[in-house]
Amino acid sequence: MNAEEPSRVVFTRRRALGTLLFVASALAFLYFVLPKLLGLHDTWDRIQHGNGWWFGFAAVLEVCSFFGYVWLFRGVFVRGESRIDWPESYQITMAGLAATRLFAAAGAGGIALTAWALRRSGMRARTVACRLVAFTVILYAVYMITLVVDGVGLYLGVIPGGGSFAITMAPAIFGAVVIAVFLGISTLPSEMPQMVGHLTAGRGRLERLGIRLAQGSATGASGIRTAIDLVRARNPALLGAIGWWGFDIAVLWACFHAFGASPPKGVIVMSYFLGMLANTLPLPGGIGGVDGGMIGAFVAFGVDAELAVVAVLAYRAFAFWLPTLPGAVAYFQLRRTVNRWSAESPAMLRGASDPV
Repeated sequence: MNAEEPSRVVFTRRRALGTLLFVASALAFLYFVLPKLLGLHDTWDRIQHGNGWWFGFAAVLEVCSFFGYVWLFRGVFVRGESRIDWPESYQITMAGLAATRLFAAAGAGGIALTAWALRRSGMRARTVACRLVAFTVILYAVYMITLVVDGVGLYLGVIPGGGSFAITMAPAIFGAVVIAVFLGISTLPSEMPQMVGHLTAGRGRLERLGIRLAQGSATGASGIRTAIDLVRARNPALLGAIGWWGFDIAVLWACFHAFGASPPKGVIVMSYFLGMLANTLPLPGGIGGVDGGMIGAFVAFGVDAELAVVAVLAYRAFAFWLPTLPGAVAYFQLRRTVNRWSAESPAMLRGASDPV
């Protein structure tokens, strides 16, 4: 990716128009067609008559979630000498969230934009890659640990809500395996590229492919170790990861209350995370996948289908639009910030002082 410009693969007029068309058609399907297919003819009327106070509370909770994300960003990326203060942190994170929501690249749009901004701030490419891995690992460690704790708790009855093996223990096992895999990757030596290069020397394409894979593995291992070091250092900014997930789940909880009823909290948490698995699909903002996944999980837990539909659709209105609209504004603010950085000092800040 060019350090001067954000990825053109992500930000093209054709892709933007295609995304907007998809979003509009997907929202129309979710809010008007899906309820009719499910035989829920009064769904739209029920959404319109949700409790406004609970919706207002949900909006505040979503803003708190964003603050947690920005706080975590600063804890991971802003260490040592940096041009990135709170305003710049807001611009980078919100623009990245908007890119993730709008572009069907399984989160790659937000990652590309964040990497571009960090490079233009003067951070070395290797440091950017390592900290991006650390940031992602910390964020999704909360996800996986919650799957394990909530899944086992629901299955054993320690956490109220019940649920079958498939929607409790299966996600818990998945979370445990992911945690084990990443801990294993963290043990890979930083000398892996040299070791692989020595073993495959003179084998042409195999050598190049092996070294490239080894370099990626070494960067991943370094990022995971960085995340572990930040946790061991008890960096308070890491609480932002809990805030990001926790407040966002609370938005879903508030949306249920807006319609007069709420499943057990353990069920809300598990259904939320099961639905979020659809974010790995190349759908803008997970529209369709996340919604359907959450609704399906709630129904599997025995929640009334109409209640699940209206609560999830209301939640997704907050989760999609609140970061997307200000995020689009933040993107243009970020472009001006990057131009200002270039005008102030064309030379990069000295990367040698960047702690990994």
